[in-house]
Amino acid sequence: MTDSARSIDPIVLRGRYVALSPLIPADHAAPLYAICHGPAREHLWCFLRDGPFPDLSAYRLHLDEFVRRDTFMAFAILDNVSGDVVGKVSLIRFSPVHLSIEIGYILFAPGLQGTRGGTEALYLVARHAFEHLGCRRCEWRSDSRNEASIRAATRLGFREEGILRQHMIVKMRNRDTVVFSLLDGEWPARKAAIELWLRPANFDASRRQITALRR
Repeated sequence: MTDSARSIDPIVLRGRYVALSPLIPADHAAPLYAICHGPAREHLWCFLRDGPFPDLSAYRLHLDEFVRRDTFMAFAILDNVSGDVVGKVSLIRFSPVHLSIEIGYILFAPGLQGTRGGTEALYLVARHAFEHLGCRRCEWRSDSRNEASIRAATRLGFREEGILRQHMIVKMRNRDTVVFSLLDGEWPARKAAIELWLRPANFDASRRQITALRR
């Protein structure tokens, strides 16, 4: 794979249920703010280093700074049926030397959590990491208290490598960070398993899964 193929230039990633579009604060700040702020949404920020934000202007400034980072590729997640913005996800800390990357800065609206669209969004960025960027290693890091994130990583096939104790101070508390990884040699089998799970035939009329996705 050429160096140009490994660039982190903006690209749209299209799936069956969702599409990932390069995050543009001017276009996406307002809908993202609307879906992740307000009553009953404070919990979305519990394990994130930033936010919630006092108003749209503050959130827009945050996203402006966020997308300027050279090693970040930030995506807005759009529902393929409604076209609505339903979350965001990023590929971060891309190393073209070591061919490693991390999936991070994930924020799903309540309506995306626990859905096939949410799984597909994570599948799309992992596929991009391995098949377009040519990565050997994809990381996932979770706050040790974030059970939902840990379940998601394990379900997708990431393997736990260990815990970084008192790794950070986040919102005035110590954070232990659980490190997971998925390697290029492991990706083909996980890709096949996830694609099999995502097939429409795996869901009943109420959109409930027939066969669970397991490691």
